[in-house]
Amino acid sequence: MSGLQGSGKTTCSAKLAKHLKEKQSKRVLLVACDIYRPAAIDQLKILGEQIEIAVFSEPENKNPVDIAKKALQHAKANQYNVVIVDTAGRLAVDEALMQEIDNIHKAVKPTETLFVVDAMMGQDAVNTAKAFHDLLQFDGVVLTKMDGDTRGGAALSIKSVVDKPIKFIGTGEKVDALDVFHPNRMADRILGMGDVVSLVERAQEQVDEEEAKRIEKKIANNQFGYDDFLSQLKQVQRMGSIKDLVGMIPGASKALNGAEIDEDAFKGVEALIQSMTPKERQQPKLLNYSRKKRIAKGAGLQIDDINKLVKQFEQMSKMMKMMRGGKSSKLMQMFGK
Repeated sequence: MSGLQGSGKTTCSAKLAKHLKEKQSKRVLLVACDIYRPAAIDQLKILGEQIEIAVFSEPENKNPVDIAKKALQHAKANQYNVVIVDTAGRLAVDEALMQEIDNIHKAVKPTETLFVVDAMMGQDAVNTAKAFHDLLQFDGVVLTKMDGDTRGGAALSIKSVVDKPIKFIGTGEKVDALDVFHPNRMADRILGMGDVVSLVERAQEQVDEEEAKRIEKKIANNQFGYDDFLSQLKQVQRMGSIKDLVGMIPGASKALNGAEIDEDAFKGVEALIQSMTPKERQQPKLLNYSRKKRIAKGAGLQIDDINKLVKQFEQMSKMMKMMRGGKSSKLMQMFGK
């Protein structure tokens, strides 16, 4: 188990051990190789007791490679099916620790190496994943801290950069809060929709590669503005009527309960953006109360309408930053094996 500091790797190791024990009837041995973090060994021992799984540790031994080797010998001698090595969290820039995990990797020759990453992290997680993969050639990703309102956009970028599948997701702090990864469910989470395969396929037909590259560059330089926002909305418009799109979202029609869908919703947004000055479109943070009031009046709308637009713009900007680095392929292909 490899990963960043604070990614939840130790807890994830215990969760995986419990999963293998209960779902696949494996006899699992946990190995404490984090000799740097205070109480890391104790934490793994406590978790091991909770799930009734043995933990191999040598608190006085300050050589993680030696600990890992001895653990493997112990596992073979005592007929364990699976050995999970919990390594110390590290930063990709820490050459000494990166060399250490490489030495552990070479010493135990694992059947599988997993990279554990915090779903709440952004581009830093992507960069670190690449550094770890360049060194270890890991086999898959475990996405932790997927509880709450985290949608996991960084995972899309990681899958794109290292081309390895996401295998598990952690959905809470409890030892049973680990789920096998399902690409369609991640698509649900990122898009905030239901089963969206058909919807994504239709979206792919409307993607303008040059426009996508232009937008990505703007996001990277923090230059995403209202003109770009409008451009993205027009791409959605080209996918078909809102009513048709809603019909592709399982449960959405039922939730609307026969309510009328406003097909002219985009027109109000377009009117508001066109009421802005070129400078306001390029620099969204300029929109104070007096500017909003002028824009709303110019569009023939209310101040609440411009406030809704600002909120939508900020949400889209945030999501696009999270998803930065993904390739233009179907969401399920991005995440799957």
